[in-house]
Parts: sequence; C-alpha cells; structure tokens
Amino acid sequence: MKPFHTLLLLAGLALGSAAYADQVQVAVAANFIAPMQKIAAAFEKDSGYKVVLVSGATGKFYAQIKNGAPFEVFLAADTATPARLEEEGDAVSGSRFTYAIGKLALWSAQPGYVDGAGEVLKRGAFAHLAIANPKLAPYGAAAVETLKALQLFEAVQAKFVEGENIAQAQQFVASGNAELGFVALSQISEDGKITSGSAWIVPAQLHAPLRQDAVLLAKGKGRPAATALLDYLKSDKARALIKSAGYDI
Repeated sequence: MKPFHTLLLLAGLALGSAAYADQVQVAVAANFIAPMQKIAAAFEKDSGYKVVLVSGATGKFYAQIKNGAPFEVFLAADTATPARLEEEGDAVSGSRFTYAIGKLALWSAQPGYVDGAGEVLKRGAFAHLAIANPKLAPYGAAAVETLKALQLFEAVQAKFVEGENIAQAQQFVASGNAELGFVALSQISEDGKITSGSAWIVPAQLHAPLRQDAVLLAKGKGRPAATALLDYLKSDKARALIKSAGYDI
C-alpha cells in the first residue's frame, strides 16, 4: 500500500475511533424514555458527547447485558437488577445510585372513566386491564402488588392484557385495546398534571417503592462519555427534568 493511502486509512480509523469514544450507549427502562430523551438532548448540548438510547423492559435488558450487549450505562426501573449486575461483575462496583423514584397510576384514555379513588377496579365493568409483564417490568410487579393489596387480583386477573414493558401497556390503553391499565405516572403527566384521559395515582403504600437505579456497566468503564452522563444525571438541570416528568428524586 502506498504511504499516502496508508495515511488516509489510519486517519479514517482514528476518526472512527474518536466518534465512538464521543458517544455513550444507554439502556433505559421504558417508563423513563421520555424524560431521558430530554436529558440526553441537554447533555449533548452541554457536553458535546452523543447519546444513543434504547428503551425496553428492565428484565430483558438484564439478559441482553449478560449476553454481551454493547450498553455502557443502564437506567433500570428497579434497584435489584443493577445491584445483581454489580455483584456479578457486569457493572462497575460503587457506581450505582438512585436517579428517580417512580409513581404508578391507573389510567384510561377516556376522560371520566377512572375515578380519583380507583373504585373503577372494584366495579369491574371493563373487559381488559393492561399491565406490563410483572416478571420483566417492575411497574408490572407493582401493579400486581397493588391489586393483591386491594384484594382484587383474583377478580381481574382474567382481564389482563400484558405488555412486554410499561410502554407497551400504555399503548394498549391509548389505542383502545384495553379500557384502562396500570402505567407510569410519567407517561401520562407533565409538570404534575394529567395530560389526557383520566387517572388514579396509586398510593405508594400499596406496593414496594419504585426506586430506579442507574449503574455504569463494565463496557462503560474508563469511557469519559459514560461517566459524564452519569454525573449529569445528578445535576440540578437533570433533576429538575426528572421531577417535572412525574418522579420523586
């Protein structure tokens, strides 16, 4: 190969490596994708790094990470999954922290359908109730806990329409395939107000706290973009965006 062509090839490889080094691959729990898109946009503007977001169910991300998925940062919908990855050596020890505390809501796309106390569940005058898969999605598990606490699980279980994650559960309700369903408050509210339909915000004592942890994955170790993003999540700007999306911090 001629020297000039060799230089061009090396320059191209260097640019490719630099571009890769300047971005961070993030696995995001489905409930948090909307606020994370806003946070990522602000982070990109402030830092110059690029963020690549993929949303899905926390349990499914665990399996993908164990199978070598290229994620560098994981924003889960629980605390147990990031802790497990940390214990198993797939995440950097000491990097885990709670970035948000979620809220569960019973929601219908129809105004006036869901009352402010959730009595619609007891009346049972509906054919379909959407929830996220409780084995994969912490918000789905919280929905099951809520129904059991209300002693309604057996009565409504046959009406479940199960989504792989909380985003799919919300889509079932939005499309009319389910009259109502359990979703994340962040999916249906903005600045503390329900944006459409009708909802009951589930009292926190009816289910385990929806604490959501972030962690630096093994593939993100030593990667400036990944570390910078996790630091940014703790900033006042990011925390304000998280709170306005319907989470506690």
